Amino acid sequence: MFDSASPIVVGLEIGTSKVCAVVGELSADGALHLIGVGQCPSGGVRKGEIIHAQQAEEDVRHAIVEAERMADVEIRSVCLGVTGSHLRGFNNRGVHPVVSVDREVLEEDVQDAIRNARVVNRPADTEVLHAIRQHFYVDGQGGIVNPVGLVAGRLEVDVHVVYGNVNRLRHSIRTVKTLQLEVDELAFNGLASSLALLTNEHKELGALVVDLGAGTTDYAVYAEGVIKHTGVLAVAGDHVTNDLAYGLKVPLSRAEQLKIEHGTAVPDAATPGRTITIANELGLPLKVVNVDHLQRIMALRLEEIFTVVAADLRESGLLNYLRAGVFLCGGGARIPQIDTLAARVFQVPVTLGKTNSISGLKSALDQPEFATAIGLVKFRSFKQKARASQKGLMLGLKNALSQIRLRA
Repeated sequence: MFDSASPIVVGLEIGTSKVCAVVGELSADGALHLIGVGQCPSGGVRKGEIIHAQQAEEDVRHAIVEAERMADVEIRSVCLGVTGSHLRGFNNRGVHPVVSVDREVLEEDVQDAIRNARVVNRPADTEVLHAIRQHFYVDGQGGIVNPVGLVAGRLEVDVHVVYGNVNRLRHSIRTVKTLQLEVDELAFNGLASSLALLTNEHKELGALVVDLGAGTTDYAVYAEGVIKHTGVLAVAGDHVTNDLAYGLKVPLSRAEQLKIEHGTAVPDAATPGRTITIANELGLPLKVVNVDHLQRIMALRLEEIFTVVAADLRESGLLNYLRAGVFLCGGGARIPQIDTLAARVFQVPVTLGKTNSISGLKSALDQPEFATAIGLVKFRSFKQKARASQKGLMLGLKNALSQIRLRA
């Protein structure tokens, strides 16, 4: 049975276009149920990072209050999602000699090996966000799922490390703490999105999750059941809007409206010659916009985004491992024909991702822009259950030792 003093877990994403808070509740058996969602347009964030602290605080406050009202709970802490061009992900190996008398690998040996893998040559002003275990090797033998209990002289572990600029990470934390909220965990948005969308089978087959937001495009690759690669591209939906504003010579607000109402990732063959007439907010003459021109501008920028991600995967040797295909989420997943364009670039099946293994508010579970916040809830729940399980194991060992002493 799952035992926790705090069955309420909250994921908070401070995004470029919106702030989103999702509330989940853990049942006694550890099942996760979505009970509340709160969101607010974001005005203090650019390219996934806070540029106006007071505005961001106010937006977070509105999202938290709305989530509390829907879930009928008081939110005291959150799992905070982070992104930004300062984040880096890479794979590393940690080595640890097993020095116990009987050479049996203990959990402490595993943790020491992981700690050694975290020690990497990185800039001094950064800190490790994640060190996710991938594969174990015992005396050079691979394919080890869990080395604890095996006899060995040398333990090695491959991990995927994600790190970022310490000040930029703490800036996000401070924004939340200003509202008298604690930050239980920090998690990379791309990792959170993959937790929301992928099943264990997807991870085993090999899958790429692309979170196409307003300010950043976050992505994560799984293969052989473990995470292999992560990345952040500081080009996303807002760049499409900027391109339209420049190319069509219209204000940003109107470009965003045109993107939503007439945009597509693959130009419609029926649009050549079709135009729309829009009013000008400044009292100038009406403006005529060529729809084919609009759609081609969008398609070129979106294709560039996917091409850059594909090139990164090709360089990492992972592009041919995507047997489960590509899963899209984020607000950009709503663009018509976005899956068709992605399939053309990656040459694998593409799915508009939906959250799995969680129940609750259907309206939120089916929305691609909520995937990150829902994934943050899952990330926190996994951590919470793991700690409860470890606590139960330690308590069991303590009781067993007490019984031995009593018998003695």
